[in-house]
Amino acid sequence: MKQEEIRKLFLAYEENADSRLSRHLEEIIVEAFLDKASAGTDIPNYPQFRDMNEMFLQMISGIEKLKEGYVEVESLSLKSGKSKIPEVHIIEKNSEKIYEALNRNFKLKVCITGPYTLSALFAYKNEKTFLNLGKVLAEIAKENIFENKYGEVCMVTLDEPTFGVMSDPMIDYGAPARETLLKAWETIFKAVSARGVTTGMHLHSTADELFWQVESLDLIESHVNDPLYQREAVKRKLEEYDKFLKASICKTDYDQLIRERLAKNNQKISKLELDEKTAETWKKIRKGIIDPNAFLEDKPLMKKRLKKILETFGVERVPYAGPECGLGGFPSYGVAIEYLRRVADVVKQF
Repeated sequence: MKQEEIRKLFLAYEENADSRLSRHLEEIIVEAFLDKASAGTDIPNYPQFRDMNEMFLQMISGIEKLKEGYVEVESLSLKSGKSKIPEVHIIEKNSEKIYEALNRNFKLKVCITGPYTLSALFAYKNEKTFLNLGKVLAEIAKENIFENKYGEVCMVTLDEPTFGVMSDPMIDYGAPARETLLKAWETIFKAVSARGVTTGMHLHSTADELFWQVESLDLIESHVNDPLYQREAVKRKLEEYDKFLKASICKTDYDQLIRERLAKNNQKISKLELDEKTAETWKKIRKGIIDPNAFLEDKPLMKKRLKKILETFGVERVPYAGPECGLGGFPSYGVAIEYLRRVADVVKQF
């Protein structure tokens, strides 16, 4: 479904949750969640069809969007009636229906974009921006944890893909904003922990190790090739800070998957040729000439990665495994579900 169609459905849901378009959105969300669960995912995240930044910024009052980016114009707070993430609310509302379809209780993961990543969209910010965002995100986290006889939210993760990726003087060692960011994370995770729910942080880089200091953070995850999964020192830190890993066992940048396959078949290929062949491959995939599943990583490779991680850190420190990131860049919904099915098959072997 195109982004414009999705946007219209969510707008309709905000205006009237009982309208025809709103009911259609409910059907889409429930079906997608059931597809994830049926693929073998034990704790599926709510189906996320929207921009991960904008969907949370739209819930916050006290900010204004300018050409240069967002600015704080008054104290940040949740907009009236906007405390529920629509996707989570729909799943909660349809808990019995989901239970009956699965013939079992279900578990749900709630992902929330972190204060550092959201702040990157602000035109002007200071050390207080992290804490201001953190307080509002903590409220969102609390309001979107539910438990009933059919299912429950058992994990809340912060997505911080921009943290540690590039040098940022604002959070250099000794900078006031560094401590404020730490406090913002702690504010969010403490609110979640108080509800007895597992807390996690999704990173794209662990070069900056500030996250280790978050007392209420339980679970850390990053990308397949991140040193987090390769360094012996990480094992000591897991013990020292009493934290756990989610093993990332397959890559999810589909464009990169294509490039790696093409480069493997022709190791002397130039970057320009690789760019051209990648674009050509995408065209053939869209025309149905090439099977998109051919570029997915196979189960033996996933199994090899998981086995190595478990041997390095111990089963007791790696309670979860899955893809390294979301599958929004995949050529089709069906290909994404097939990838989840492969991951689930591998995990169930351990």
